[in-house]
Amino acid sequence: MSQTDQSPDTQTTASVDVLFQPYKFGRVTLPNRVVMAPMTRSQSPGKVPTETVVEYYRRRAAGGVGLIITEGVNPLHPPSSGYPDVPYFDSDEAAPMWKKIADVVHAEGSFIIPQIWHVGSIRQNGMEPDATVPGHGPSPVAHPFYADKGGGDVPHEMSHQDIDDAVASYASAAKAAEALGFDGLEIHGAHSYLIDQFFWEITNQRTDQYGGTTLPERTRFAVEVIEAVRGAVSADFPVVFRYSQWKQGDYNHKMAKNSKELEAFLMPLSEAGVDYFHASTRRFNDPEFEGSELNLAGWTQKITGKPTITVGSVGLDSDFLRTYAGKVSHKQGVDALVRRLEA
Repeated sequence: MSQTDQSPDTQTTASVDVLFQPYKFGRVTLPNRVVMAPMTRSQSPGKVPTETVVEYYRRRAAGGVGLIITEGVNPLHPPSSGYPDVPYFDSDEAAPMWKKIADVVHAEGSFIIPQIWHVGSIRQNGMEPDATVPGHGPSPVAHPFYADKGGGDVPHEMSHQDIDDAVASYASAAKAAEALGFDGLEIHGAHSYLIDQFFWEITNQRTDQYGGTTLPERTRFAVEVIEAVRGAVSADFPVVFRYSQWKQGDYNHKMAKNSKELEAFLMPLSEAGVDYFHASTRRFNDPEFEGSELNLAGWTQKITGKPTITVGSVGLDSDFLRTYAGKVSHKQGVDALVRRLEA
């Protein structure tokens, strides 16, 4: 949207031109810096995308978004699925449809990466595709998300073989992403799903090398996933890692209470092979720590030196959650967005 497209009550002195500058991303150059965040859709019966799903992504690309991150897709690890009609990525049936999706997105002048998503102990007994497979987690602890819903099922505590199998499934999905013509991939390490369950002291009570009393100690599983993914693809194939401080079941949670703790958490992941971080917050314009205006994405970029995607109540005209609540104006929203991008 250009300045001239704005009605008088949304006029702003901030320029949004920074959003529409080309951006180098691995082997390709994105036409702009607008990224479509992953959104679960549950529109793939039998875990295979349909022609309707193909058309959904084509329309988003035609709308002009620079980079599409797909809905979360499950790797080929039996307990990775926890929601109905969420597709596999690299099954024999799903892979040809994902290639078709990548092709139509490219034909519209946009680019696309899949988000590889293992739900861990969010999975409950009886869920598809195999009702006999229980949820898997770092420890036999019911996920806190279900605490006010009558309590959840206690997951199977992952053995070292289970961990190796899960890591291998991420690598397999990554290899498929490059072979199918995608432009990179994202590892879902946020929102208290499997990787994040290893980060969280409530769901990870292990005493072996995958546990520990400190957050950096609990990054080992994520590091192994990142290293396996990095080793499965070419050096110029971008690996994005999405993470969040907040958890399902505790939206105010902060794994890292200050920038030093955040650095201790992020650097093992960065060094393992992450090219881009995707910092998920409830509201992008909230400062992450006292004494600084930097949000979580800003701190991530400052600490790691890696490019970072910001997400959470982002709108071109406004911070939409607060605007609808009457707490900020349209002008404040766009000014905040541009300020973050230019930082």
